[in-house]
Amino acid sequence: MKTFLICILSCLSVSAWASEVRYAKNFSIEVLDTHKEITVRNTWKGAGDREQVYALVPRKSALPKLDKGTIVIRTPVERLAIMATVFLGPIRDLDLYDSLVGIAYLDYANDEKAHQLVDSGAARRIQSGTAMDVESMLMLQPDLILTSTTGNPTFDVHPQMLRAGLPVVVTAGYMEAHPLARTEWIKFVAAFYDKEEEAERIFSQIAERYEALVALAKNTKERPTVFASAPYSGVWHVPGGQSYSATAFMHAGADYLWADNPSKGGVPLDVEVILKRAAKADFWLNPSHYDSIRGLLSADERFAAFEALQKGRVYNNTVRVNENGGNDIFERGVSHPEEVLADLIKIFHPELVPDHEFVFYERLK
Repeated sequence: MKTFLICILSCLSVSAWASEVRYAKNFSIEVLDTHKEITVRNTWKGAGDREQVYALVPRKSALPKLDKGTIVIRTPVERLAIMATVFLGPIRDLDLYDSLVGIAYLDYANDEKAHQLVDSGAARRIQSGTAMDVESMLMLQPDLILTSTTGNPTFDVHPQMLRAGLPVVVTAGYMEAHPLARTEWIKFVAAFYDKEEEAERIFSQIAERYEALVALAKNTKERPTVFASAPYSGVWHVPGGQSYSATAFMHAGADYLWADNPSKGGVPLDVEVILKRAAKADFWLNPSHYDSIRGLLSADERFAAFEALQKGRVYNNTVRVNENGGNDIFERGVSHPEEVLADLIKIFHPELVPDHEFVFYERLK
């Protein structure tokens, strides 16, 4: 009888509500009788068919029988550490601040509450460079560490954490091609807190607004041409044609000049290649950290040849940048692509959204 009651209590402690994943391709959630299983795939360019399964087991339940290689995370999570500021988006939307105990690269964070948590001592800075202080991470006693990976052992720290027995989970949101797919990872984070229904409600509102804007811009007769980014150390990484940036440009009613490139990530090109293809382009977006035309011309006077610069059609997402350089486009912008899309439509087709005020973008002067 006792065993039966334990089983009943364990089953009840697992949320019976399963999220429908509509846009994201790199994770899935399965609700079982005793626990939830999340499968993550495509964690970095070149990962191939590799998958990692995470078992989310209620902390008061006995461990179920699991396949070899499955990583167990006890839920609901009470102590969270994040290895990238992009996770602050779902933390804010789901109000998970009370569990946040460790933040990497805090200087790049725009989230004021994250800074307040560290200033008050409620959370700690973890990792600011490539070196991983495993001992400090162990002392932090996190229930969950969220990170992403590049496939380059110079930068990836999760193998060290796994060897130390830390509960690290590798995500793949940045490998998604659709802006809403990146946002949908809120359901992934919510699953560790049994907040799936709240995540679904938040995501549905965002997706509905995003799709309405896509429909608004879809039938516009004029589609301006656009290119993006700026060189760093002589190399210009343009967004691949299958990247979320390229998808957002298309959804905003523009023709991206590298839409035919099959990459989901950045594509390294010589500056001369950009100058040749984009000389007559209508718009230049996201030119790295530059916030003025003067700054761009100081970096390379050849940029004066771009017609977009000559006509004052250079825009950057630099409105919500704090004193440390933390840009909210990488936090709120990822969680709220409908606001980014409205900005882009305002740039390409201002007549379609006459009442919209820029949230992230500004015209460089």
